[in-house]
Amino acid sequence: MRSHGSSLEALNRWVDDVARLTEPAAIHWCDGSDAEYAELVTTMLASGDLLPLNAEKHPRSYLHRSHPSDVARVEHLTFVCTPEEEDAGPNNHWMAPAEAHAKIDALFAGAMRGRTMYVIPYCMGPIDSPIARCGVEITDSPYVVANMRIMTRMGQPALARIERDGSFVKGLHSTGDLDPERRFIMHFPEELSIKSIGSGYGGNALLGKKCHALRIASHQARREGWLAEHMLIVGIENRQGEKHYIAAAFPSACGKTNLAMLIPTEGYRKAGWKVWTVGDDICWMTPGEDGRLWAINPEAGYFGVAPGTSAKTNPSALTTLGQDAIFTNVAVTADNAAWWEGLGEGEPVIDWQGRPYDPANGPAAHPNARFTVSAKQCPSWAPESEAPTGVPISAIVFGGRRPSLVPLVFEAKDWAHGVLVGAAMGSETTAAATGAVGVLRRDSMAMKPFCGYNFADYFAHWLSFDKPGARLPRIFHVNWFRKDRDGQFMWPGYGDNLRVLDWMIQRVTGSAKGVDTPIGILPAKHELNLDGLDISPGVVDELLRVDVEGWQEELSAIALYLDGFGTRMPEKLKAERLKVSKALDAAVIRPKASVA
Repeated sequence: MRSHGSSLEALNRWVDDVARLTEPAAIHWCDGSDAEYAELVTTMLASGDLLPLNAEKHPRSYLHRSHPSDVARVEHLTFVCTPEEEDAGPNNHWMAPAEAHAKIDALFAGAMRGRTMYVIPYCMGPIDSPIARCGVEITDSPYVVANMRIMTRMGQPALARIERDGSFVKGLHSTGDLDPERRFIMHFPEELSIKSIGSGYGGNALLGKKCHALRIASHQARREGWLAEHMLIVGIENRQGEKHYIAAAFPSACGKTNLAMLIPTEGYRKAGWKVWTVGDDICWMTPGEDGRLWAINPEAGYFGVAPGTSAKTNPSALTTLGQDAIFTNVAVTADNAAWWEGLGEGEPVIDWQGRPYDPANGPAAHPNARFTVSAKQCPSWAPESEAPTGVPISAIVFGGRRPSLVPLVFEAKDWAHGVLVGAAMGSETTAAATGAVGVLRRDSMAMKPFCGYNFADYFAHWLSFDKPGARLPRIFHVNWFRKDRDGQFMWPGYGDNLRVLDWMIQRVTGSAKGVDTPIGILPAKHELNLDGLDISPGVVDELLRVDVEGWQEELSAIALYLDGFGTRMPEKLKAERLKVSKALDAAVIRPKASVA
């Protein structure tokens, strides 16, 4: 039974085709209304898909428990299906489109029998923004519908824009039977379509998120001349009331949300500094008429990692979670409040799988437990998040988990060097994806799991923005995760990271000179504001030290990594790596030049 349809015939035809394939008991076109959401919640409470939480501590908030085999992104089951394998690149798992459609459609056949098929029109970005793009996700999961309502501009306004534009990204999803052997996430960039089956987990099932906003959008962006990136967007307002917007790319679970919601230290607050949150995960940037890159956050909510979130690490996130949130795979306390490792208060009594908590079974909350909540509930939410034009980006920051070698901060010498810095970025793996944790891997621009085409072509696309008239952002690299010999973090992080952003803004405005080193420009002595920080000068010196021999080894590893992408790798990027390598060789001859 269809609740209603669209004036766009192509959309109606696709919905009918999917219904014939999946055989649902009913079809519901989502309008995004409060009444619809309330009905979804009632349905899920009745089925056990949602569990109510303590109404005083978590008003209108709920817990969802995934199947234990379905708790993270599954990169080995995620495919980019282009006609030519080379177009997908070594950075993606590839399958020929015809083979992929046949394989996954066989699993979709009859997959929605006895279920309601939901049609979700959504917009990634402000409805009226020229940077925004739309999609439609078809799913049999009410949990997905509820999350998509929080994470996107979903429902009637989005459908109206789709009908005006006449185009949309097609996303088909079913939880199927949740069998890991019958689980695939297929992307068809040339067709602007996605098919996902066998998982209910966010990154695999909320198709507006990583699947559309990064894998498909990166393909669109290359074709149309913009960038779809795995980046937070944060606004920094200094004591003069000037705002600078910074986009930062970190791999999952490496502190994007914490930086996006950064709370200034007392000294900075008293001096009048403010931080504004535009986005915590995804950034779409396009060149403006003024030559600058203008960015929107295509999402409307946060799908954040809960473990480690506390009043100390991210008080803004806890405030944001005060109401109307969906928690996934967290534990609960005796009074039925959400709990996770690192929260710092309360004790778990029921673990994320619904069992009485026993430390012998592992953590109480899954390490990749999540929260979904509207961005507008964040106390530092930036009203500019709704601006159709987006915000101008002053600086782009790359960074990952590196326990050694990489300094606290350095600036690329120019755009091409910055692209190399982003391309060479490495990080220790986290629990956000299946597989071993703590292994160093290259994660270029934090896009290793998300770029919808060959990385070599992606790097070339980044390089193409450096053209006459462009006023491009400065590019920096940070490393909050340096450890000392005892395995302790050397930099306090969190609110104190604003000290590093302060220096970046000084570099952007020309008020900090920095010091030139073979790997980039580092803060000169006394340029980094350390007032009120309990850290010894020796630690700061170590955080900013350039280990020339170590970097020579790093550059050799980077060369092997870039060569792995074959003949499409831009010669300009190889030349840039060689330039840095020669500067390091010269620094060995003159050791003092290697130390910041």
